[in-house]
Parts: sequence; C-alpha cells; structure tokens
Amino acid sequence: MEQLDVDPRTLRLPPSRLSGADPAKLQRQLARFGKSVVGMPPLFVMRATDGELVIYDGVTRAVRVAKLLPGQLVAVEVIGTFRTPAAFLPTVGDVLP
Repeated sequence: MEQLDVDPRTLRLPPSRLSGADPAKLQRQLARFGKSVVGMPPLFVMRATDGELVIYDGVTRAVRVAKLLPGQLVAVEVIGTFRTPAAFLPTVGDVLP
C-alpha cells in the first residue's frame, strides 16, 4: 500500500458522495474533534487512471480538515485503482462553502 500526505481539498469525491460530507455526521465530528487531527485514522483513497485520488473512506474527515484547517495535510493510503479517469468528479475544495 502506498502512503501519502495530501491536501484534502485536492481529493476527488466518490460518485456516491458528490455533495460532500453528510451534514449530521460532519456536525458530530466537529463537536467531538473540532480542529484536531490527533489520532485521526488515514483516509483510504483509490488512484484513478488519470492519477487523481478518489476518496474511498473518509469524506467527512477530509471535509472537516479542509474546512477548519486550510493547507493542513492528511495521511492517505492508496488501496487500489479506480478504473476510469476521475478529473470530472468534484474535489473536496469544490464543495466547501
């Protein structure tokens, strides 16, 4: 498995979560963890054929960090290959207010 540190704003959202984080889940994470990334597990991502990284697990965590800590890198683990290009998918940064 490949491990990277990336800006969560650049990660592509999966087709199942094009609107970003679930609002209720995001609110729970904000209340519980706030700006802290201490102890946060890595995000799992897939590498698309065009090199883009698509979130497989961790959309809410990525949105929380991107929103509260702009420029903060997060740990990701590349767990496989997304079989198509992904540049058409929105990024986490695209869905932030």
